[in-house]
Amino acid sequence: MPLPAQFDAIVVGAGAAGMMCAGVAGQRGRRVLLVEHHPAIGEKIRISGGGRCNFTNVNAGPGNYLSQNPEFCRSALSRFTPRDFLALIERHGIAWHEKKLGQLFCDDSARQIVDMLQTECTRGGVTWWHPCAIEGVAREGDAFAVTTSRGRARAPSLVVATGGLTVPKIGATPFGYRVAEQFGLPVVAPRPALVPLAFPPDLLLRYGDLSGVAVDAEVSCASGRFRENLLFTHRGLSGPAILQISSYWDARTALSIDLLPGVDVRAWWSTEKSRARLDHLLATRLPRRFAHAWCAAHDALRPLAALGATRRETLARGLADWQVRPSGTLGWNKAEVTLGGVDTRALSSQTMAARDLPGLYFVGEVVDVTGWLGGYNFQWAWASAHAAAQVL
Repeated sequence: MPLPAQFDAIVVGAGAAGMMCAGVAGQRGRRVLLVEHHPAIGEKIRISGGGRCNFTNVNAGPGNYLSQNPEFCRSALSRFTPRDFLALIERHGIAWHEKKLGQLFCDDSARQIVDMLQTECTRGGVTWWHPCAIEGVAREGDAFAVTTSRGRARAPSLVVATGGLTVPKIGATPFGYRVAEQFGLPVVAPRPALVPLAFPPDLLLRYGDLSGVAVDAEVSCASGRFRENLLFTHRGLSGPAILQISSYWDARTALSIDLLPGVDVRAWWSTEKSRARLDHLLATRLPRRFAHAWCAAHDALRPLAALGATRRETLARGLADWQVRPSGTLGWNKAEVTLGGVDTRALSSQTMAARDLPGLYFVGEVVDVTGWLGGYNFQWAWASAHAAAQVL
């Protein structure tokens, strides 16, 4: 059997975190092997942000992330900030712009971010094995041995940057979780996040024909509360507000939806002298088709004055707290990120290394750190990868 190729570090996964880690470590003088099984590099970057890559968020901080160990992300995020990533893309001449809520996008194409990361790897002398399937990982003395379709490689450091389970068609697999479990690290059960939610049959019957209708709403569940657009689909609810709250939804409880945030419905109605039906009145502030469907579902297709004080009070409460209990999510193919992953309590927040196994690192989405919608998950990829690369 031929001797394994020798490196200082082997990085598995050529997505955002993997390429970032490999490039930074290579430019620190480390001999790095980057292994990727999928034929296309950085596909999740390429398809993100409508093809323009929402590559970070200027507001990124620990409060924008979910984890069973919520303080874990603080160290890495503080040591590699959105400003640090902006400095990198500006060195590469990539034009960018800011959209709402601190979201930063490429002016041109997400492909520029992929090309930039590949260039950074080239500058670091990174060796690529791509496409290359990994057949096994083992601990051999003080090093890790990786058996692949291109042969064996050995290094004292192994970085797992294989992402989560979202969008299987572009290469997502549970490989990273299996490596963690193989070496005794716990894994928080992964589930889809930033994902559309499905209506149960009764709500689908009432609202299923509203596909494409958007409502400015405030949606809350558990500790999450977001005011953004809510979008009706042919299967349920989507839009930024729903994608955000999906990360907080426990698959059992109802969502609370304020359909008229900032509006004092009772005061509005008390000054309303029109004999118009309630749905026509609501259509002055809500999409007409939704106003009709909501009133029909609440048996309120009548003039406001004909409803009576008690009934008006019930309807006012319902508009401020529309209770919707989804039947489930639309699954991994529609999710943007994975909630859960390698338990951060088994990792060093300074280095991303396994506490009980020197040389084994986990970075990016494979870790139990999940950001809000809007560039936060890419910032975690850059920051966690950078933290690991500093100590390889």
